[in-house]
Amino acid sequence: MIAKAKGRYLRVSPTKVRLILDLIRGKSVPVAQTILAHLNKPTKEKIVKVFDSAVANAKSKGVSEDQLVVSRIIADQGPVWKRHRAATFGRATEILKKTTHITVELDLKVK
Repeated sequence: MIAKAKGRYLRVSPTKVRLILDLIRGKSVPVAQTILAHLNKPTKEKIVKVFDSAVANAKSKGVSEDQLVVSRIIADQGPVWKRHRAATFGRATEILKKTTHITVELDLKVK
């Protein structure tokens, strides 16, 4: 692992994030950036922010983007915010607002 970045307590469901992460896992950094740039999902902005942070961390160590590959990228479930909403017959139903922890790890390409 050359560089690592974490995004914690992001206000989006981990299931929605994993759909995008599966597209870029194992790809080189320029290819992954191209995929993210052309996606039409609102969740991608949060992923791009964490991904760019990992790339910047690698650059600060003196490694070029072309030499990097996405070795590990995962979305874990964070804490759930619980809210209540009025329902019929005087009841209340629970609304679960899920959060996500995204971890991105970059490594050097194996030739």
